Amino acid sequence: MIDGSNGAEHFLDLIRRSRRGKFKIYIGMMAGVGKTYRMLQEAHELLNNGIDVRIGYVETHGRPGTEAMLRGVPVIPRKVVFYKGREIEEMDLDAILQARPELVIVDELAHTNVEGSRHRKRWEDVMELLDANINVISAINIQHIESLSGEVKEITGIEMKERVPDRILQEADEVVNIDLTSEELIGRLKAGKIYRPEKIQIALDNFFRTENILQLRELALKEVAFRVEKKVETEVFPAVSSARREKILACISSNEQTPRHIIRKAYRISSRYSTSFIALYVQTPRESPDRINLASQRHLLNHFKLVAELGGTVKQVSAEDIPQAIIATCREYHITAICMGHPAFKMPGAMFKILGYKQFLRVLSEMKIDLIIIA
Repeated sequence: MIDGSNGAEHFLDLIRRSRRGKFKIYIGMMAGVGKTYRMLQEAHELLNNGIDVRIGYVETHGRPGTEAMLRGVPVIPRKVVFYKGREIEEMDLDAILQARPELVIVDELAHTNVEGSRHRKRWEDVMELLDANINVISAINIQHIESLSGEVKEITGIEMKERVPDRILQEADEVVNIDLTSEELIGRLKAGKIYRPEKIQIALDNFFRTENILQLRELALKEVAFRVEKKVETEVFPAVSSARREKILACISSNEQTPRHIIRKAYRISSRYSTSFIALYVQTPRESPDRINLASQRHLLNHFKLVAELGGTVKQVSAEDIPQAIIATCREYHITAICMGHPAFKMPGAMFKILGYKQFLRVLSEMKIDLIIIA
């Protein structure tokens, strides 16, 4: 377990000094590492210290050890929702707000609520609880963090549909990593502590391959270390953090996939320097409002939405010369680093484009702007 605190005692101290609700997130590299078990373990510790702890939503997945930890912790009943002919159980946000416990356990932060709920996502429910001065302990797997979803897809070949904006992790007062070695996790899987017997071999052949576990574990360790580093910068050395002047520009297009990688990379870099980023879309004549196709419009809207979710700013300009538009934006916003995709040189006119690209690089060098090419 990696964090910058002393576990339940430190969080208990935060609760006692808080006005707005305090927020703690357990992060795991994948299912089965013990996030829910650890949340319930902490719930018992806090109960023993006189804190009014309730369970708002916990998913045990039928794991005996986790189910045993539920005993003795008061549960706020879920609400039953009828959707498309089925009964679905959801966390009862209004019941929690009415009960007003000092602390509530809310599992599966990335969950999408059933259609018709007050909030679309469970993390939005959590934000409302915090605003109501209710402390929350929650959990999430690394693959559900928005800025890391591209890397996770490259590792596992699976794109996670349910994702949480990185700003939610920034809201957390504590971020704790629940860590296991690949041998320990596979051992738990084979022992039937994660999935039912009929699903074990399928999991071993797919998501739970050793190489996947090792890479996801590395991502989780880096993410929590990053969050602790940012906490030190903002709380221990705020003057040093605020003295930085880096400004990041993400150059995006109407392409379906590449801009998402660029946006996420720009966000990660800007976060390192405690700054925001700008996403620039240069609308050329061939993508003017009367010529752009519907698919490209849809991709652009999705890219703009991702920029907003990650706290960036979208700048859209109309120009025929893309490099010149980028340079003009860099001058306007005093950009120090650019993230962009690899340029495509297609015949005819490739030589002219290459010469223009070389001139573009020369100008960036003169302006002392770093260029990061995203593969």
